[in-house]
Amino acid sequence: MDTAALTLSAKLAALTTLVLLALGLPIASWLTTTRWRGRFLVEAVVALPLVLPPTVLGFYLLVGLGPRSPLGRAFQSLAGHPFPFSFDGLLVASILYSLPFAVQPFAAALAGVDRRLVEASHTLGVSPLATFLRVTLPLAWPGVLAGAVLTFAHTLGEFGVVLMVGGNIPGETRTMSVAIFDHVEALQYGAAHRTAALLLALSFAVLALVYALQRRPILRWNGR
Repeated sequence: MDTAALTLSAKLAALTTLVLLALGLPIASWLTTTRWRGRFLVEAVVALPLVLPPTVLGFYLLVGLGPRSPLGRAFQSLAGHPFPFSFDGLLVASILYSLPFAVQPFAAALAGVDRRLVEASHTLGVSPLATFLRVTLPLAWPGVLAGAVLTFAHTLGEFGVVLMVGGNIPGETRTMSVAIFDHVEALQYGAAHRTAALLLALSFAVLALVYALQRRPILRWNGR
């Protein structure tokens, strides 16, 4: 078992999930409350990674943030290393590629909150931020949790965009999915099976957890 690849994948998935919680919740909140007619354009941009081949996203990230681009030189001056073939590059790519897996469940959960409760909080003089933290977020937590877990599981199994941006550097950009690819190419089917089975078990476990947790509020409401 490639423990270094497992550790790197878990670290990448955890950081991506944390960033998308901080970034995705404001986007989802704006999408559920704005009356701007061009909202569908933002929704299309957010959902684009669902239909965009990961190689296309990886290619344009390399072009836009490569060492020859202005953004790439700015990234290198801040990070101390080029964007390609780095863990920071993997993190940026994973955030963009997993964005819809976080924002869409967040938006669905926030849209399901009773607006009368939010308006009542505003009527009592509570600020929008405090209302979101004290009223909206606690009521929407099952959907927020689902989005976070889906983001984690999706990032854990990423392959195309990870390989395009990070390559295959042990301990730096070699994730579990890339390790499986290497084992298969080397005809090491036993090692590939062990890594793939672990990834399958982890993905199933996190999804089973979120579905179990989502049922708890319903059971309490029904008094069971």
